[in-house]
Amino acid sequence: MVIGMQRYFVKEKIDNTFKIIDDYHHVVNVMRMKIGEKLEVSYQGIIYLCTIIKITNGFVLVQPIDKISQDNELDINVAIAQALVRDDKFSLIIQKTTELGVKKIIPLITERSIIKLDDKRKLSKIKRWHHIAKEASEQSKRNNILEVTPIMTMEDLTKLPYDYKLLCSPREKEKSIKKVLQSLSKNDTILVIVGPEGGLTPKEEAFLIKHGFISVSLGSRILRTETVPIFLASIINYELMR
Repeated sequence: MVIGMQRYFVKEKIDNTFKIIDDYHHVVNVMRMKIGEKLEVSYQGIIYLCTIIKITNGFVLVQPIDKISQDNELDINVAIAQALVRDDKFSLIIQKTTELGVKKIIPLITERSIIKLDDKRKLSKIKRWHHIAKEASEQSKRNNILEVTPIMTMEDLTKLPYDYKLLCSPREKEKSIKKVLQSLSKNDTILVIVGPEGGLTPKEEAFLIKHGFISVSLGSRILRTETVPIFLASIINYELMR
C-alpha cells in the first residue's frame, strides 16, 4: 500500500488487465490521471498496484504490476441491523461503520421508524447507500466494500445465521456489551440490532429474545441512534486488539 494512492474497486478482469468503469469519471476528470500513472485496484478482496495503460471513452484499462499483501478487514464478520432513520443520519452511519470495518449494514423496519418508503424510494435509497459505502471503502483502504442489504423486517433477521445475535436495549441492566464482546474469537460472526429514536418496543424486544437474540446494555447513558453503531464498531475494534 502506498499512502495517499487512490484505490478503486473493480468488477471486471480481462486477461491480465482490469477495467475501471464505474470510477471512469473520477480517474479521468477528478484525479486527471494519465497513461503510465499508478493506482491501487481491489479485485475480489485482493489489492493490486497497477499502472494505467489505456484511457478511452467510458473506461480505463490498468495492468497489475504487483500484488499488495494487505488485509484491512476485521477478523470477525460484523453486521449491524440499523432501524431506518433520516437520510443524513443513515448516510453518516454507513460512512463511519465502513471506516471501522463493519462488513454489512441491514436497513431495518421497526414499529417506531419514522421513515416510510415505497418501492421506488427504497431502490433509490439503497443505490445511494451503496455509493456512500463504496466511496468510504475506497477512502479507508478496505479490501472489500461494505454491503448494504435490501431493507428487512424483524422476522427476516431471525433467519440470518450468526454466532452472536445481540439487541441493544436501554431496559437491560445486567448484561453489558463488554461482557459479550470479551468472549469473541477470530472468525466469529456477530449481528447487532440498533433501534430507532425511542428504541425498540417491548413487543419487538420480546420477539427477538424469543428467537435467540441476547439483550445487552451499552451503559447508563442514552445514546442517539446514529451514535450507537459507531460506538459499537469502535469497541469491537478495540476488543480485537487484545
